[in-house]
Amino acid sequence: MEEAGRSGCPINLTLEVLGDRWSLILIRDIMFGNRRHFRELLSLSDEGIASNILADRLKRLMERGLLTRRDDPTHKQKAIYSLAEPAIQLVPLLAHMAAWGRRHMPVTEELSIRAELLEDGGPPMWEAFMDELRHLHLDAPKPARSVFQELRQAYEAVLAKKAVAAGAAR
Repeated sequence: MEEAGRSGCPINLTLEVLGDRWSLILIRDIMFGNRRHFRELLSLSDEGIASNILADRLKRLMERGLLTRRDDPTHKQKAIYSLAEPAIQLVPLLAHMAAWGRRHMPVTEELSIRAELLEDGGPPMWEAFMDELRHLHLDAPKPARSVFQELRQAYEAVLAKKAVAAGAAR
């Protein structure tokens, strides 16, 4: 049964689903970090989510149809979390939020490089990324382009450049 919101305003209703501190962070980590297990989401979070909050948010996101959960065939006590189509369709929203953050907040180069690429790539890149996420999470056909790999390579290149600069400074 669909929960009634405080109003029928689409912004309000979206915020009721995604407006807490952790929901979009978890979607981000699954989407851009390919973190699919509870332990990865807990231990690799730069923001330091508590395990009880993580469990609660995963449950809420599944109830709202943004995530799915299935047993991990490689380990009886693990589950794999996947993005559902409504979460995949958040790519443009996250790209816009990241672009805004790059312009108005004190971001780091390594954590904003993916946002820069998504902003520069615009809707064609977002669509390609959503197609790839559908492949990774919904078993859709594999697209020719790997935006995920492009974003990862850019991130790793920034890390490598910083490591060289740090080594030269010593």
